[in-house]
Amino acid sequence: MRLAAYTGTTATNPGRRTMTLSVPVMTIGLLIASNVFMTFAWYGHLKFKETALITVILVSWGIAFFEYVLQVPANRIGHGHFSAAELKTIQEIITLTVFAIFSVVYLKEPLSWNHFVGFGFIAAGGFFIFHKWA
Repeated sequence: MRLAAYTGTTATNPGRRTMTLSVPVMTIGLLIASNVFMTFAWYGHLKFKETALITVILVSWGIAFFEYVLQVPANRIGHGHFSAAELKTIQEIITLTVFAIFSVVYLKEPLSWNHFVGFGFIAAGGFFIFHKWA
């Protein structure tokens, strides 16, 4: 699948201009959406501790379905442009970012300096994954 930032006119409709997203934009966008579902599936139930565990497991599985519906195409589209290790690194950095926002906004749990230092070390790992060493 070849995607371009701008494809110009189409063969079937020469007067119509089409705009498509680049592989990195599509991949990262799908991974962000996937991670929002994943975070709610894994941690959203923490606000509902009175709900039976089997219920939150089943609801979490239902939410996680949508995570996979987005995650699998993201990896399929992105692989080739990104290596598998790069895709995993992107996913982990997105996961931390989404989780940090979720933790503060939804769970009302503040993050402190040590959380940011730890997240920073993980994000710094992205430098080593994406840096092209000679």
